[in-house]
Amino acid sequence: MRYSEDLIEEVRMKNDIVDIISGYVKLQKKGSNYFGLCPFHNEKSPSFSVSPAKQMYYCFGCGAGGNAISFVMEYENYSFTEALKMLADKAGVELPALEYSKEAREQEDLKSTLLEINKLAAGYFYYQLKNQQGEVGYRYLKDRELTDDTMVRFGLGYSNKTSDDLYRYLKGKGFDDEILKQSGLVSIEERGTHDKFWNRVMFPIMDVNNRVIGFGGRVMGDGEPKYLNSPETKLFDKSRNLYGLNYARLSREKYILICEGYIDVISLHQAGFTNAVASLGTAFTVQHAQLLKRYTDKVVLTYDSDGPGQKAALRAIPILKEVGFAIRVLNMEPYKDPDEFIKNMDADAFRLRIDEARNSFLYEIDVLKKNYKMDDPEQKTEFYNQTARKLLGFPEALERENYIEAVSREFFISHDDLKRLVNRLGATLGPVRSMPRDEAEGKGKNQRKKEKEDGVLRSQRLMLTWLIENPELFDKIKGVITPDDFIEELYHKVAQMVFDGHAAGTLNPAEILNHFIHDESKYREVAGLFHASLKESLNNEEQKKAFSETILKVKKNSLDYASRHAAGIVELQRIIKEQAALKDLNISLD
Repeated sequence: MRYSEDLIEEVRMKNDIVDIISGYVKLQKKGSNYFGLCPFHNEKSPSFSVSPAKQMYYCFGCGAGGNAISFVMEYENYSFTEALKMLADKAGVELPALEYSKEAREQEDLKSTLLEINKLAAGYFYYQLKNQQGEVGYRYLKDRELTDDTMVRFGLGYSNKTSDDLYRYLKGKGFDDEILKQSGLVSIEERGTHDKFWNRVMFPIMDVNNRVIGFGGRVMGDGEPKYLNSPETKLFDKSRNLYGLNYARLSREKYILICEGYIDVISLHQAGFTNAVASLGTAFTVQHAQLLKRYTDKVVLTYDSDGPGQKAALRAIPILKEVGFAIRVLNMEPYKDPDEFIKNMDADAFRLRIDEARNSFLYEIDVLKKNYKMDDPEQKTEFYNQTARKLLGFPEALERENYIEAVSREFFISHDDLKRLVNRLGATLGPVRSMPRDEAEGKGKNQRKKEKEDGVLRSQRLMLTWLIENPELFDKIKGVITPDDFIEELYHKVAQMVFDGHAAGTLNPAEILNHFIHDESKYREVAGLFHASLKESLNNEEQKKAFSETILKVKKNSLDYASRHAAGIVELQRIIKEQAALKDLNISLD
């Protein structure tokens, strides 16, 4: 059971958002809103807006947004309950003791218990590192030139050669076998019980709230595997967490460095680059990119300079592009990785390499070129053709032209010749295919389907934004658009609240947000709905046309969906009649 929505709203209403945020951020009033430097990403010009009318904040730079409760959660690294209690105390609101259902209590207790076990294990590993049995691990870290302060900051430790000492330690703390098995720290089998990690230097893995959720271990000696991570648990999902992000998210740098390994991250932090993170023994994922997007829109890839490192960079680049990052790739040659570079050069040299980091597309061309012998006319021609094919990947003519200029300059190719080649390939090949024709056509259909779905979602988002920003538009759509026309589940739920709030005269975006505060991805998306700004007024002709077209798209999609799910012939005939009437629909803003 959670606190009631009425109680949450009471706490929020009794805490003015301008007063709350002013305690953390210097704000200046401009018009009806307040502006300041965003506390969640580095910026020189204020793009962080606080609206007294909406009781909400939004950063037009990084997309962070929400109400007073979410601000405290984000800034203080508090859970929802912790933030609510802090604001309740500030406002003099007494919170009742929470009562949970049996299932909810069990899940809450399980996570709390696993966090406690991980915390105890991290402490135990650290204790072993500083004692005689951990000398091999301590010496390894010292040989890697890590200081004692760095070891403390990252909670580094050592798991003994004894195969079950952590198990016995945790059993002595009162934990039973079933919960220990779920922690991922021990294996309990018929043939016996043993620790997951032994004879390894230990790297506690923390979430953004500095809670230990898992571990990585580097074997001492020639054992396999060299690096071992905790298995997936109720707390730990390696595809959704990044090592070092708990510190990197607080960096004032405007970009984040993405590394391959623990030691790279730790060495960079020790050298002053506290904006470094690494994926956890797995390939970089879309979830990783979405997690990083909360804190920055610029990344520098600092993967190993060897073949596997290049492949990892080439896999990560399209993922990061899809999420909307500006990407550069750092050249560490003649050294293999950031740790080796820092040890042989220094922090100033590494920062210079960051400043000189390669544009990700030009890096891809660099790697492509290595596959061809440029003194062979046939292979040289094929390199030019493959480069032209990659340039066709830029759909916008201006951007494509900019990259044609850059490639011609960087690779000593005639600009005019390259441009003609790109245009000729574009005319003859159409969409670039790097797969069999039938597979490419299938992908093309899927892409068109995705684009159509994205277009529908954009229309629904835009419609909601306009209604929230301009309540007078409800009169224009009366009898045409209802909450049921918003097919996507999240938007339908928001639309119902927006329409109900308008009908009752109590439309309150900050209160609506409370309903999504326990689901971060939904919360951020809804917050964006309430702050998406229109570039122009709805009074000009272009915006009038856009508004009318958006209504048609939302309604058409709604009727298409209804026709596919019609219960019978009578209902289908009604839907067809409404679809036919759309051509005569005319919504005017005049």
